[in-house]
Amino acid sequence: MEAARHWQTETMARVDVPDKAFVGRFRGQRGVEKIGVQVESKPGTLSGDVVQQLAVFEQKLKKAVEALNTQYPAGSELDADGLAAVIQLSAWAHAEWVMIHPFANGNGQTAQFWANCVFMRYGFPPVIRIRPRPDGGYGVAGRAAMDGNWQPTVVVFRRIRLEALNASRA
Repeated sequence: MEAARHWQTETMARVDVPDKAFVGRFRGQRGVEKIGVQVESKPGTLSGDVVQQLAVFEQKLKKAVEALNTQYPAGSELDADGLAAVIQLSAWAHAEWVMIHPFANGNGQTAQFWANCVFMRYGFPPVIRIRPRPDGGYGVAGRAAMDGNWQPTVVVFRRIRLEALNASRA
C-alpha cells in the first residue's frame, strides 16, 4: 500500500486540494478518521473500515497475481485467455480501489495506476491514461464499481486496450 500512497502523493502534488494534510493518508487514519467520500450519491467505504478493506484488497491482489504468474511465468507470451485474465485483474483492481475510496481525493488516479501496474507486469505498456480521464463508458464503470460491480470496467479496459493496440500498429 506504500506504493499507492506514493502515487497519490505525487499525483496530488500538482493539484489544488482543500487540505494538504489529507494527501498520502488513508481515510480512517489519525487526522482523517472521520472523512467521508462519495461518488455522486454513492458513499465510499466507511472511514473506520478502510484499512481493513485495503488489507483484503492487497491479499486478493497478491493471490490473483500469484495464480496468473503460475499460468504465465515471467517472459512467457500471453494467449487470448491470458490477455483476458490480465484485463479482468486490471479492471478488478481499479474498480475495487474506486469502491474502497481510501483517500479523501485522488482515488481515480490511484486506481488507474493500479490498473496500469497490472498491465505492465504482464508486458504491456500503460494503457489507462491518467489525464484527461478516459471516456467511452469510464464514468459509468466507476459508478458501477461503487456498487461492487467491476464488469463494466472490464468492458471499458478491453476497448481501451484494443484502441492502444490498433494505434501502435498504425
